[in-house]
Amino acid sequence: ELETMQPNMKAVERFDDVSTRYKSSTEEFEKTKEDARAATAAFNEVKQKRHDAFMACFQHVSQELRSIYQDMTKSSKHPLGGNAYLSLDDTEEPYLGGIKYNAMPPMKRFRDMEQLSGGEKTVAALAFLFSIHSFRPAPFFVMDEVDAALDKVNVERMAQFIRNRSHGTHPGSEGKPCQSIVISLKDYFFDKADSLVGVSRDIDQACSRVLTFDLTPFAEEIEE
Repeated sequence: ELETMQPNMKAVERFDDVSTRYKSSTEEFEKTKEDARAATAAFNEVKQKRHDAFMACFQHVSQELRSIYQDMTKSSKHPLGGNAYLSLDDTEEPYLGGIKYNAMPPMKRFRDMEQLSGGEKTVAALAFLFSIHSFRPAPFFVMDEVDAALDKVNVERMAQFIRNRSHGTHPGSEGKPCQSIVISLKDYFFDKADSLVGVSRDIDQACSRVLTFDLTPFAEEIEE
């Protein structure tokens, strides 16, 4: 049988060639694994930074929201005010899930946000807006008829809150004033302003006419 066999005399050469390719593939595989580990480590580092940045904002906004909502809803009858809080759908990767916002006005039980009245939704939305603003304050606010769904008591409460916030006297404002430009048609809202800007129609000139009035000289009378 050995005499009838025809051995491959180039087997050694082919083995050396395959061995060389195997060694090269092994080195390339190890390098690829190392690159994958480095990419995974870099990804996890960015992921952790993203998580920390998100949670820093979320925790700040959540804490400020409770305080601001209580201030905006408390009164002589309800000195503690209402309660508002945020909750995460995904605590491990919070930026991949949703955020639930629940607000409970004074003397009312827990319910979904959709079941609140228009005025209660407005107060909750403004509290959320101011809590986000407190994280990285903007130099000014522009609010368009935010008092439309509010009754007189809530309008006056809202106006006083915005005034304190604008002057930097509110506890959450840290003494930093923020200019608020508010469009309102209710006198018991805009009489808390520092100045008024009225826009009317000029029939003769076929254009808009702007009127301004400074209320700061009457600040003491307004407070009284």
